Amino acid sequence: MKAYKKYILIGIALMGLALILAACGGAAKETTAPPVLPTPEPCPTAAPCPACPTCPEPPAPVVEVVPYQDEWANSGHNDVEAEAFVHWNEDDPPEIPVNCAKCHSTPGYQDFIGADGSAAGTVDAAVPAPAGGIECQACHNDAAAAMTSVVFPSGVEVTGLGPEARCMQCHQGRASKVQVDDAVTKAGVPDDDTVSDQLGFINIHYFAAASTLYGTITKGGYEYEGKAYDFKNDHVSGYDTCIGCHNQHSLELKIDECAVCHTGVASAEDLKNIRMKGSEVDYDGDGNVEEGISFELDGMREKLYAAIQAYAAEVAKAPIAYNAAAYPYFFNDTNGDGQAGEDESVRDNGYKSWTGRLLKAAYNYQTSLKDPGAFAHGGKYILQLMYDSTEDLNTKLSSPVDLSTANRLDAGHFAGSEEAFRHWDEEGEVPGDCAKCHSRTGLPVFLKEAAASRSGVDGRNVAVPVSNGLNCATCHDDVSTFTRYVVNNVKFPSGAVVTFGEGKDANLCISCHQGRESTTSVNAAIKASGAGDDEVSEKLTFRNPHYFAAGATLFGTEARGAYEYTGQTYNGRNMHTPAFSECINCHSTHGLKVKVEDCATCHPSATSEEALSTIRMSTVDYDGDGDVTEGMAGEVATIQEALYAAIQKYAAETAKLPIIYNGSAYPYFFGDANGNGTVDEGEKAYNAWTPRLLRAAYNYQWVSKDPGAFAHNGKYVIQFLYDSLKDLGGDVSKMTRPEAPPPAQ
Repeated sequence: MKAYKKYILIGIALMGLALILAACGGAAKETTAPPVLPTPEPCPTAAPCPACPTCPEPPAPVVEVVPYQDEWANSGHNDVEAEAFVHWNEDDPPEIPVNCAKCHSTPGYQDFIGADGSAAGTVDAAVPAPAGGIECQACHNDAAAAMTSVVFPSGVEVTGLGPEARCMQCHQGRASKVQVDDAVTKAGVPDDDTVSDQLGFINIHYFAAASTLYGTITKGGYEYEGKAYDFKNDHVSGYDTCIGCHNQHSLELKIDECAVCHTGVASAEDLKNIRMKGSEVDYDGDGNVEEGISFELDGMREKLYAAIQAYAAEVAKAPIAYNAAAYPYFFNDTNGDGQAGEDESVRDNGYKSWTGRLLKAAYNYQTSLKDPGAFAHGGKYILQLMYDSTEDLNTKLSSPVDLSTANRLDAGHFAGSEEAFRHWDEEGEVPGDCAKCHSRTGLPVFLKEAAASRSGVDGRNVAVPVSNGLNCATCHDDVSTFTRYVVNNVKFPSGAVVTFGEGKDANLCISCHQGRESTTSVNAAIKASGAGDDEVSEKLTFRNPHYFAAGATLFGTEARGAYEYTGQTYNGRNMHTPAFSECINCHSTHGLKVKVEDCATCHPSATSEEALSTIRMSTVDYDGDGDVTEGMAGEVATIQEALYAAIQKYAAETAKLPIIYNGSAYPYFFGDANGNGTVDEGEKAYNAWTPRLLRAAYNYQWVSKDPGAFAHNGKYVIQFLYDSLKDLGGDVSKMTRPEAPPPAQ
């Protein structure tokens, strides 16, 4: 209460003070004039402000550019909606199993090659679906970059690979001859024609391009026992691998590069029309040797399908039909119309009446279809598979499919399945002394070395990888213009140098078709043995002149390929009419067949190759059989038969070991220990050679291995056969030795 009163008193005091001040201010005051201010100075003009510097543009956001992304984005590897990548989306659980993940997902591929740190060679875990396509990191990693080999379903490992190994890990299929044989064995069928419910169709799988390309090396197709098949398809250098022909990111073919050598190619579809000069055989037997290899495959496939359907109905007793777009592809043809209709192409109607024989053929049929580029990758290998399957089914058909005009093999230079090129498969390389004529690269290397030698003809070779026959680059130094290597002179095994003329193409032919032995080498072997003419020597072995030595036969004594006896004179080069005096005048360059129609111009009886043996231009009875109307081939054959009889007589009586000849088994002459006239198991190479016997056997083999000897130089052949027969003591009393012209002065 006291505080409250205090505040009231203070307020009254303040009010009084205010009244006093107001009273004082109310009195009148004296005013004064305001002071005069000076005139202000004007402000100086300010300098203009400097222009503001231009501010830099803000940096663009950094965008990582992935090389080749656009190409990959439009490729099949990135087609994430394709069946290859969505097939497992509806499974429970949705995952790609370990046996599929390798090729149908990026994680699976990385797992298989060990790029994820796991062991290489297997997929360790299923991959959740959907997994996307095949992405950059699948192939771009250290493990993929280090791959140099690939193991195929057959168990065969292909080594020495480059970047194409990444492609081949998947594009190899999932089955082979091995899986088919295993299935038949496990089924326990008593024979190939017994239906078994333990057999089911085996699918090679899709886009098995590497298996097609590598042919018999990887056994991707079903190969029949006793048959030989093409090796890796050797295209020209630079275009013999996956990425040599395909863009590795877009997967598209390098069409513009194909067109450099293959005129008329402007699209992938045009590739089906390609047929090179190394394919002058009518494979499917339709009479058309101009169509592309793709169409030859179509024709042979029709024959195989006809055989499959005939066999299924006749032997398996259950008609069959095929649908390429529906699993499991082969179905029961319930209505017998030969087609797999929509209602028949369901899994529950899958064909089940399999026999071993039918399964093998169906496997090859599917193999021919599931690589759409098979015609380019290895068309001849696929043709062989289908031919053999058809032939095998035919053995059980009452009305076999006609193969009489179809062909399994190419002309000799391109017959990659044959012994001339397959002899060294186990060794893995063709030795240097064989490479010139038995590999695709050997002749160019030899010619290069020959040209660089001091003599200009002494070529050399080194061992080279085995090849699938010769190819364009073997004889053509430019495969875009198809110009040929120029050869002026050719050195033969005797040391003689011969020629058809400077730069003549036939010189290329005789670079190989000259044999590998000669009078010179036989004499050297005999001299080294130190044996007398009728003395058996263990130092002597048979000297094989080799095969198709047509050039040496043609040039006669100029080449001295056959054995020429001391003191005798022999014919030189056989000069036919000028227009037919060289190899390629009489033989087609690539097909190698004799130009029979040209022969018929002068030789009316020459209506076929077989009929050429009837040609005769001389009235001399050389073989002494009284027949002067038989062809020159007949004259040669009679004297050769007499020589063989003399060889056998001499071997038994003088060398004391009977001898027998087998032209298809090396080393051709065998000891006939039991004297039964056949080569029996256990009978070995003949080893009781005398110089006299060796000379005669060498000449006998020469004629046997040049089947056209009668035409190449018939009189020269008769001369050395006659001399061999006479030297062995054979009867030549009724025979006539052709006279040799006197030596040129």
